[in-house]
Amino acid sequence: MIQLAKYLKPYSLSIAALMLLLFAQANCDLALPGYMARIVNVGIQQVSTAPQGFMLRVGGEMLLIALLSALAQIASGYLSASVSTGIARDIRSAVFAKAEGFSQREFDRFSTASLITRANNDVLQVQMIVVVLARAVVYPPILGVGGIVHALGMNASMWWIIAAPVAMLVILVGSVFALAVPKFRASRGLIDRLTLVARERLSGLLVTRAFNREAGEEERFDEANQDLRRNTLFVNRTMLLLMPSMMLIMNGVSVLIAWVGARQIAASAMRVGDVMAFMQYALQILIAFLMMSGVFIMLPSAAVSAGRVAEVLATESSLKDPARPKSIAGRRALDVEFSDLRFRYPGAEEEVLRGVSFTAEAGATTAIIGPTGAGKSSLVSLIPRLYDASSGSVRIGGVDARGLSQEELRASIGYVAQKASLFSGTIESNLRFAKEDATKAELERALRMAQLGDFVETRAGGLAAEIAQGGVNVSGGQRQRLAIARALVKDPRILVFDDSLSALDFRTDSALRSALRREMGDRTVIMVTQRAATALSADKIVVLDEGLVAGVGDHKSLMRDCPTYREIALSQLGAEVAA
Repeated sequence: MIQLAKYLKPYSLSIAALMLLLFAQANCDLALPGYMARIVNVGIQQVSTAPQGFMLRVGGEMLLIALLSALAQIASGYLSASVSTGIARDIRSAVFAKAEGFSQREFDRFSTASLITRANNDVLQVQMIVVVLARAVVYPPILGVGGIVHALGMNASMWWIIAAPVAMLVILVGSVFALAVPKFRASRGLIDRLTLVARERLSGLLVTRAFNREAGEEERFDEANQDLRRNTLFVNRTMLLLMPSMMLIMNGVSVLIAWVGARQIAASAMRVGDVMAFMQYALQILIAFLMMSGVFIMLPSAAVSAGRVAEVLATESSLKDPARPKSIAGRRALDVEFSDLRFRYPGAEEEVLRGVSFTAEAGATTAIIGPTGAGKSSLVSLIPRLYDASSGSVRIGGVDARGLSQEELRASIGYVAQKASLFSGTIESNLRFAKEDATKAELERALRMAQLGDFVETRAGGLAAEIAQGGVNVSGGQRQRLAIARALVKDPRILVFDDSLSALDFRTDSALRSALRREMGDRTVIMVTQRAATALSADKIVVLDEGLVAGVGDHKSLMRDCPTYREIALSQLGAEVAA
């Protein structure tokens, strides 16, 4: 909670006003029992002499104080809601902004499901405790201390009637606290797990159906769901003990005060009005104590949630911009040079890339080919700094990528990932994701190059045709071509295709590569591929095998000098075509 205190600062004036309102409400509530005592004690004696004057004056004052208390309660409720929701909004925005700046290394640490839970459920817990704390800091202490002072001022000999139920409540709340707090802590992890299972299973629904595993996945989800249910049920059942126990104690206190008070009245030690006021003050003391106890019960759960949120906000991205970044803004043509590049994934024992060195020249297409697991995708992910190299360098236009600002670096790169990702909206909104101010001509040019012109023209709505979340309402090939078109709309100086032509047939693949060669001019094109046919048309072919460069050259030289490439080409193209 302390780590998130800075988010209170913009609301300091509202919080100060809230404190004043709660102070006023507490004092109004403390004054009301005293007026009741006056009406009962004095009113009967005044009825014969000045009934209307006394009752109107005292009753009017009591009504005014009650009205002021109600207004203060309404205003404080409004302010506490406004402050808590505002703080929650700011924290949620901060979590989202922080997550957006994370490198892939941080996403490997915080799962997507965990980040979603932290930004929603955990922030909601923080919001709830802010509401409770805003009231608990001022109202219950004033109400409790004031109630004790007023009650003992009426009859100090009855102190034990207040002390006994408070002691009972301490034992009750302490027991509930000991039972519930460990479960509160466990619930955060269980919600994370349930979110992860649900997200994973729903996103992989087609695979689940293909393998006829619906029943098994339902059991897995049900297991996570039941674990959370059992944990929550235990907490709720434990917390339910508080209300009936509290009511029993409060009603018992009322009966005890009435019984002891009757004896005091009979002995002329107290008046009827004082007994009634003492009863009201005793109940106010118990209510104040219960409010503070509720805070202590909620605080551990909120502290766990606040700690999880603070953990995200305190995590710095492993990708840092240099203090004085260099610039490549004035250069149209950008070579991409890999120099003695080594890379190891976080926590991995072995390097994925080892001493990789080659240059992808501007105005040329460089194909990267190799067997599965050779490190091809890992290599191209270092160009836009999704990760940073363990050693060596990636130089863009002669400048180390780490010497550029991430914004300028990524503005120069059009990256098409292996798995095409589209957003809910329209074809046009997905294309404009790369360049918001793109003209219609630029959109149509990108669609033609991606071999999607006919697809858009024949689709109802054209560019305004709806795209579902993830692009599930279009085929895999159409989804990949839309992702490619989006990168082309950006008109980048470097184009990186991470095996993003794999869902295309050979004819479409060939037409797309021809369009790229024809229209991309002096741009640098780097194309990861599993297909030898795709690599054939490249100006340079780089062969990776087990993280090492097994060969660099054109098709003929690699067929002659690189066994790895020759094996791939012969297995895919046949001896006659490969030659």
